[in-house]
Amino acid sequence: MISIAITGGIGSGKSFVSAMLQAGGIPIYNTDDEAKRLMLSDEGIRRDLVALLGEEVYQDGVLNKPLLASYLFADSANAARINGIVHPRVKDDFLRWVNQHAEQEIVGMECAILFEAGFEDAVDAVVMVYAPEEIRLERAMKRDSATEAQIRARMKAQISDEEKCRKSDYIIHNDGSLSLENQLSALIGQLKKRK
Repeated sequence: MISIAITGGIGSGKSFVSAMLQAGGIPIYNTDDEAKRLMLSDEGIRRDLVALLGEEVYQDGVLNKPLLASYLFADSANAARINGIVHPRVKDDFLRWVNQHAEQEIVGMECAILFEAGFEDAVDAVVMVYAPEEIRLERAMKRDSATEAQIRARMKAQISDEEKCRKSDYIIHNDGSLSLENQLSALIGQLKKRK
């Protein structure tokens, strides 16, 4: 088995590429979805968030998102504290998930903040989905009904695409210049040779 991470900046199309891989039979672990699930179900996360933010961080068993968001965005040190609670448990959960899919040739993890979270060492290869900034900006504004300033602020909070490309093993160009199907077919062929 070979495990891969699919990453890319906001609006790059990493979710679209992940969905294409999943449709082709490759199981994909979505770190955003699983982090949300674990923040509700993992007793260690719940205990640590309550210790940090108080009992009101959970209301009737549901995460108090406004409280969490106000804490997160108040200071970068606060975000680091939350990430220090959540990220290690998401990584452990991913590794358990990989073991549950041991019969698969290839499994994937979709993760926007792969390098920021330190998840790159949990996989055998990193696939970067790349699109120029202006295309990403347009896609994200349309998808999220957000302003240019809001999307640019999110972009600024992530590692640059150039740095992500340097740290990645494979790059998928999602700007309309090359067929995604052909690129993914070539990628799968290369990954199978790596095994």
